Amino acid sequence: MNYKFFTCLLVSMCLNIVIIAQPINQLTNQPINQLTNQPINSISKTWVADNGDGTYKNPILHADYSDPDAIRVGKDFYMTASSFNQVPGLPILHSFDLVNWRLINTVFTKQPPFDRFDKVVHGGGVWAPSIRFHKGEFYIYYPDPDEGIWMVKSKNPAGEWSEPLLVKKAKGWIDPCPFWDENGNAYLVNGLAGSRAGIKSVLIINKMSSDGTKLLDNGVIVFDGHANHPTVEGPKLYKRNDYYYILAPAGGVATGWQLALRSKNIYGLYEEKIVLEQGKTNINGPHQGAWVDTQKGESWFLHFQDKDVYGRVVHLQPVSWENDWPLIGIDNDRNGVGEPVESFKKPNVGKTYQIETPPESDEFNTDKIGLQWQWAANPQPNFAFPAGSSYGFLRLFNVPIPEGANNLWNVPNLLTQKFPAPEFTATTKCTFTARTENEEVGMIIMGLDYGYISIKKSETGFVIRQATCENAEAGNVEIENAKVSVANSTLYFRVNVSNNANCIFSYSADGIQYYEIGKLFLAKKGKWIGAKIGLFAIRQGKTYETGYADFDWFRFEKLAP
Repeated sequence: MNYKFFTCLLVSMCLNIVIIAQPINQLTNQPINQLTNQPINSISKTWVADNGDGTYKNPILHADYSDPDAIRVGKDFYMTASSFNQVPGLPILHSFDLVNWRLINTVFTKQPPFDRFDKVVHGGGVWAPSIRFHKGEFYIYYPDPDEGIWMVKSKNPAGEWSEPLLVKKAKGWIDPCPFWDENGNAYLVNGLAGSRAGIKSVLIINKMSSDGTKLLDNGVIVFDGHANHPTVEGPKLYKRNDYYYILAPAGGVATGWQLALRSKNIYGLYEEKIVLEQGKTNINGPHQGAWVDTQKGESWFLHFQDKDVYGRVVHLQPVSWENDWPLIGIDNDRNGVGEPVESFKKPNVGKTYQIETPPESDEFNTDKIGLQWQWAANPQPNFAFPAGSSYGFLRLFNVPIPEGANNLWNVPNLLTQKFPAPEFTATTKCTFTARTENEEVGMIIMGLDYGYISIKKSETGFVIRQATCENAEAGNVEIENAKVSVANSTLYFRVNVSNNANCIFSYSADGIQYYEIGKLFLAKKGKWIGAKIGLFAIRQGKTYETGYADFDWFRFEKLAP
């Protein structure tokens, strides 16, 4: 008798141990998370907010998760953020402790209306969304400032979401947030964008059907910020101790503050108080986000800081309450208004959880493109195919650029992701198979200005190019800063991004010796978004069969000193 076997079996039964087979990537031998299709415990090499000693540093996400909103359901925290014209859209992040976040899903892979977003619409699409949980379902309301207010819902935030439903067709209605009262009444609060509606700096509340699918009236103004709080927007509606609270940013994205409004009647009159400001800190415009509580009764506030080229990065602030007013951050100068913290003790959620970060590097070893990647417009079937489980690469096809385009501003098949940190090195390996002349593939830093390194098929063979374009939105042409003829079409492209987003491109034939090319490029933000980094494959004109590039991997590393 095998006594050792039975002893192990008995111990396992007593401890109620369940062993679950974890999917393994056959190429890397790494366990794969079935939700994200990415390697488990793939921790960022460029930015980790958890200090590992019970404290954290801000920002908790040094990436452009703009206009964050979050909720807690049981022990789970969920966050969403603006995605504008980038697709897949509406990211879903998950955390157990408000510091360590994993990107688990995106709500849609194509943004409606399709006839509009099949083309690049810079600055359009998903503006500040809100996420709520009601009667067993998760709801997200998001505005498209040119279309109206949309709603999606799901019973599982990591699973499938409903098709977007247009709840209110209106131009310039932005930043919606739903609220279900204890008596069953439902409401929606939102702001207005002056650029579209011709009205701004006011907040309105509508009655809403209990199922959240339609508004029942034309809305009532509940707050006017023109006198003291210009550009008030982004409202989030809560209830605590018989008070209705509207937490709303004011004063502008880069220079503003966080406002709290309260009333015992949902329609007001609302008292007002500034509860978070920059003060003497270096964290500008701290505002717009989410108030959440922990299982242990602590209150916390997630908000963004506009860091220009790096986008709107996410901070976490402690919240204290006095006389039923929140104070966000720490009141260092004793003026009754909080200031943001640079570091703090982690939230008390009852236990300590492992360090997690959103995905950045991608080995392209799975059958799906990683959740961190987004296209500049709705993807079409011929943009790209993963070949991960069989071959371990991502194939991008040389799609013709839009007719009449002078540069890459309106090219839909740019595959990019957010800057992950103030400084980093990004490297990719690609093999280019060209069919005709003027096909080109490369690595790009994309914004209002852009720069890239590429390999192009010319009349005389393959050339490596480094090019830049200033004020691309105006239709300016690119400037070729350098080019080098090469014989081999398998190359490594690299960019070193130092503080203040100074970018230096380089290339290698063997992945060991790199050669700088071109000139220093200063990255710029995009339209309402931070700069993006990624890949492209393009061509001039149409042909019977296009060429392609197989990208073996894309890796982020800490910038070497």
